[in-house]
Amino acid sequence: MDYMDDTDNIMVGIVDYGAGNTGSVSRAIGFLGGRYKIVRERSDLYDVDKLILPGVGSFGKAVERMKENELYDEISRWIKSNKPLLGICLGMQLLFEGSDESPDAEGFSLFKGRCSKFDAKKVPLIGWGSIELKRDSKLFKDVPDGSFFYFLHSYYAPSVETDALLATNSYGVEYCCAAFKGSIFGVQFHPEKSGEVGLKVIGNWMEV
Repeated sequence: MDYMDDTDNIMVGIVDYGAGNTGSVSRAIGFLGGRYKIVRERSDLYDVDKLILPGVGSFGKAVERMKENELYDEISRWIKSNKPLLGICLGMQLLFEGSDESPDAEGFSLFKGRCSKFDAKKVPLIGWGSIELKRDSKLFKDVPDGSFFYFLHSYYAPSVETDALLATNSYGVEYCCAAFKGSIFGVQFHPEKSGEVGLKVIGNWMEV
C-alpha cells in the first residue's frame, strides 16, 4: 500500500482520557509516517492540526474524565468549528447525543440520537466483521466494499441521516459503523487493530 508523503507538518493529537486505546493508535500514526502527540489536558491542543478521539470503556466515565481534565468543552468547540477529527469506537459514540449506558452523560451531539445496547446472546461484540459501504468517501478510498475490520463494543450508534452515513455492519441489527459530517468522521471499528485495510483508512483520514 502507499503511505503518506505529504503530512510532515501535520500534528495529530490523540486524546487520552483514561479509556482510549492510545498505544495502538499512536503506533499506527507513526508507522504511516505521521507526527502525533498525546493530549491529556487543554494546553496540549494548542499546536494540534487534527484530533483522534479513541476509546474503549464507559461512555459516562469518558465524559467525566474529559470534564475533569478541561478537555470536554475544548473538544466540543473543536467539533463545532468543524476541525478535522476521527472518533474511533467509543470515540464515535461520543459524537452522538448520549448513550443508554450512561443516561445522564451528554455526548457532543454532532449526530442526533442515543447509542443502544445490542440485544444479542453474546455481548460485547468481539471480532472481525465486514462493512457495507453506503457511499463514496475519501475515508474509504481504495477500500473494497465488504472489507473486514476488528470490532469490540456492546453499544451501537443509532441511524444517521442518509447524507452522513458511510457504512454499516450487522450484529442482529444493521447499524451505522461509519459516519461523517464536514471534516469530522466516526468509525465504530478499530482501524488501528485491523491490519492493512485499517491502516489504509487511517492514512486516508490523514490525507483528507
